[in-house]
Amino acid sequence: MRLLDRLRMSLEGVTIALDAMRANKVRAGLTILGVAVGVFVVVVISAAVHGINLSVAREFESAGPTTFFVQRYPITFEHCDDTGDTCRWRSNPPITFNELATLERLESVAEVGAQQGWGGSARYRDRYLSSISAIGVTANWPQLSPPEMVDGRVFTDQEARAAARVVVINTVAQERLFSGEGGVGKDIVLNGVPFLVVGVWKDNSSFLEGPERPKFVMPILALGRHMGANIRWMTLLVKPDVNATQPQAIDDVTAALRGVRGLRPSRESNFAVITQAKLFDTYNKIFGMFFLVMIALSGVGLIVGGVGVVAIMMISVTERTREIGVRKALGATRLIILWQFLIEAVTLTATGAMLGLAVGWIVAIVVRSSTPIETAVPPLAVLAALAMSALTGILFGMLPAMRASRLDPVTALRYE
Repeated sequence: MRLLDRLRMSLEGVTIALDAMRANKVRAGLTILGVAVGVFVVVVISAAVHGINLSVAREFESAGPTTFFVQRYPITFEHCDDTGDTCRWRSNPPITFNELATLERLESVAEVGAQQGWGGSARYRDRYLSSISAIGVTANWPQLSPPEMVDGRVFTDQEARAAARVVVINTVAQERLFSGEGGVGKDIVLNGVPFLVVGVWKDNSSFLEGPERPKFVMPILALGRHMGANIRWMTLLVKPDVNATQPQAIDDVTAALRGVRGLRPSRESNFAVITQAKLFDTYNKIFGMFFLVMIALSGVGLIVGGVGVVAIMMISVTERTREIGVRKALGATRLIILWQFLIEAVTLTATGAMLGLAVGWIVAIVVRSSTPIETAVPPLAVLAALAMSALTGILFGMLPAMRASRLDPVTALRYE
């Protein structure tokens, strides 16, 4: 019976709250809007972070879950003022092709490839692209990060060793240079140098890479010789052998490079070995701060809504003073009155939460359909949004509810 009474009082409180919202549309609307904005931010940010995490994880694993990188400099957020004390990695020697060959001979390593990015321009007849992404790779590019070829082929090992002027373009470059026509077999000009298009691949853009842009993959020696790129900053991609673990391959690679460079045991390595786990940790540090800032902004919206709850509930208590007196005279306890007004406050914030949740869900669907980010609203975000709205209603509704519950019935009945 006690449970049924509580349920009846809750439903009665919801009905009274809805009547109060209809009677005070402007005040209620501002309160609902504040809560809706806070919940909307939580939902959208949660959906975006969920989608970004999926995109980033897929991007890191595209080269294989155990593949790691060897490069001249580490990933660091330390302040660098171009001095040797703060930028010690600047004195690190560049990665060389002789070192690449040394790593290829390790039993724990299946494949080792080099990669270097560069910028430039592209021209085909009267079509001109002022900003492109040129990527130099070794001939075993398909073994390290298999491209989804849609036409033609990748360049051969012989072409790579000869620094041949051949290039594989992505579908975005084909569309913009050839207006959707086939590009294989056609000559284009990159940074003023003619190149032969030998293949086209579908480049699935990711959040890390930003919007789709024209990309041109060529032999890394051709990138340095014909495009003017500084390949002293190249990165090595190392794929462990199937019979070796990633830690074992990392140990072997580190020992081999230190041996080639003549480093004594007491000296630090003058190169960096970066795993995908380390990259993901770095990503989490960056976007973790971004996520915290967005949550703080959503908290501002909830506080605004909470202040509105206090205001509208105080007015409601004042307008219904005589009603409270009558209810107390008929036997209603302080707990019953407190419960009723808390239910009204939670109803206000829950309405705002449902509105913010609905709009946030729609925005997440639009972002998913129009960008590479696979946004999705996780169930935990829905529960968090509803819990935050309920908590806001309880915290900010407690003061008016306690005031109502403490009213003296005699004084309340005399209230005009």
